[in-house]
Amino acid sequence: MPARIFTITGENMIIRRPPAGVSFGSASMDRRACLRRVVGYAGLLGVGASLAACGGGGYASAPVAATATGSGLVYTPDIQGPFPIPQNERGLPTVTAEPYFQVSDKGLQLEGASFDRDGNLLFVDVFGGTIFKLSPTKSLSTVLPANNRGAAGLAIHKDGRIFVAGLGNFVDTGSVFWINPDGSGLTTIVPASAGYLPDDLVFDANGGFYFTDFRGSTTNPIGGVYYVSPDFKTITPILEHMAIANGVCLSPDGKVLWATELSAGRLHKVEMADATKIAPFGTAVPYYFSGFAPDSMRSDSDGNVYVAMYSQGRVLAFNPNGIAIGQILLPKRDSGHNMRSTSVGFVPGTNEMVILTNDADGGEGSWIFRAKGFAKGTVLYSHT
Repeated sequence: MPARIFTITGENMIIRRPPAGVSFGSASMDRRACLRRVVGYAGLLGVGASLAACGGGGYASAPVAATATGSGLVYTPDIQGPFPIPQNERGLPTVTAEPYFQVSDKGLQLEGASFDRDGNLLFVDVFGGTIFKLSPTKSLSTVLPANNRGAAGLAIHKDGRIFVAGLGNFVDTGSVFWINPDGSGLTTIVPASAGYLPDDLVFDANGGFYFTDFRGSTTNPIGGVYYVSPDFKTITPILEHMAIANGVCLSPDGKVLWATELSAGRLHKVEMADATKIAPFGTAVPYYFSGFAPDSMRSDSDGNVYVAMYSQGRVLAFNPNGIAIGQILLPKRDSGHNMRSTSVGFVPGTNEMVILTNDADGGEGSWIFRAKGFAKGTVLYSHT
């Protein structure tokens, strides 16, 4: 009697015979080829049943794609490359970004994607401290030349001033400062003496801002998220004991604060009662990332959040409850290029996104890519 195929449909097990003329367990077909035929015929099978149909016994805990010949593991296409998509994220709606502008043929650490009211894209080179401006016609200029302040994150005030989170020497000279749109008038708000390593920042509707403190490690979580009052005189801790706090953004209504934790690989959702007070039972970690590492983030008008995945060459999208709902891949990531995706930003009034990345010493330089999100970007304080 030909082998039966067992499939699982809902709560029922259905026993089916293979197509006429096909004997999955025949001597003319080895076990691995048999498994491929079973999958092709029946789709997603109960793994133990597929093994039985092909002459195997018992039940396996891994899908057919991971089945090895004999006692040796073998690579399959879905687990190869420098950072294969984790199993739980492979079924997400996925698009590939398009090249928009090459900033340099060197691997500059680009960060801080922000748009001003004239449609210019502002961003930084972290290690050089340079602040760049890219016009809508793709003319690149420098707002602030190379310096030792380690610019990492940008936020633009409604009066046009550019606020900068600077990592300094990454040890003890971090600061937050602002400059005028032409680069003049540099004024420090959070000095190095305060002891933080500011990495990213976002304004709330009142003109105060949240910033992340890029300190700590997996075993020494001393980073966090802090709020600076609209008069820039008071700093209030919001989230503490974080292992290198990185990205930060707000929901469209400003009532939910989102933050990423680089070393611990966590996405934090914080419901706020007001600018400095967390609502009762308002903290949650709705997502734990696979691999290194969640970086900067932005939200859209539907409340979704987009997290740039550093070293993974992609952006993950989450709904307002922190459930992963999509991803944007960068070109050439499968061959190990453009992996250092750091920052995303929405073109004001649209669902078009820019994604900043660099290729380190891989030869592709540093790039800005473009893709479209689920909805228009959240209206930031700069555009209110």
